[in-house]
Amino acid sequence: MGKKKPRPTPIPPEPLGSLFDAHTHLWSCGARTRDEVRAIMDRAVATGVGTVCNVGDGIEETRQAVAATQWDERVVAAVAVHPTKSQQLTEEVRAELTELAGHKRVVAIGECGLDWYWLDKDETTADKDTQIEALHWHIDLAKKLDKPLMIHNREADEDLMRELKSAGEPGTVILHCFSSPIEVAREALDRGYVLSFAGNSTFPANEHLRQACAEAPAEQILIETDAPFMTPVPFRGARNEPQYIGHTARELAKARGMDAEDFASQTTINARRIYGL
Repeated sequence: MGKKKPRPTPIPPEPLGSLFDAHTHLWSCGARTRDEVRAIMDRAVATGVGTVCNVGDGIEETRQAVAATQWDERVVAAVAVHPTKSQQLTEEVRAELTELAGHKRVVAIGECGLDWYWLDKDETTADKDTQIEALHWHIDLAKKLDKPLMIHNREADEDLMRELKSAGEPGTVILHCFSSPIEVAREALDRGYVLSFAGNSTFPANEHLRQACAEAPAEQILIETDAPFMTPVPFRGARNEPQYIGHTARELAKARGMDAEDFASQTTINARRIYGL
């Protein structure tokens, strides 16, 4: 049996003047104390990252995401229960999420949405009806609090777009880690949604994601790491964190025919506007 190919060791990019990581998971990156959060943010700042939106995928990580906003002024948060865990959205959890969502440093409701990929791969994944009901609950919370809705979508394009429309979207919908076909991108942009691009947009096979970024109006684009996942080329497969977002920014700037500094600045302006900062 052959040896596994060693994972590459990521190298931080040259600094860009202004970067905003619109979606990251500091808890999953191993930053679980005040000192660890500050250390990961110090590394990010060294490459130009001024702020990150820290996201939880379950209630425990969501609590920690909000706590991190108190430990470091460079961190804001989004709160939700991930669609694959929608069965955990009990009345008690809904009440807690509603309270957390009202926190002044919570800037979005997410990541919520639909995930059909795991339905037949993990028996603990919530079924379709449970996921759809949870999505509607999160939509209502976003509308009630007038905060952006941050969407996770995996292999559920048609159903997701239908449910968002039928439920009546909040003022801003962010399609996080956008990974869908170009036709979905075009429909989403026509609806006024924001496309948030992660490191997978740098993978050679994903020319359609670079095309989506190239076609999107400048004000409807965010960039993110989705760390510790989606490490950009040339470090795909390594553990990701916010300091590496500049690699993604440069690749997407190239796709748009823009200077990397200008692209980074535009996406930071977008994030601060969308998140109300």
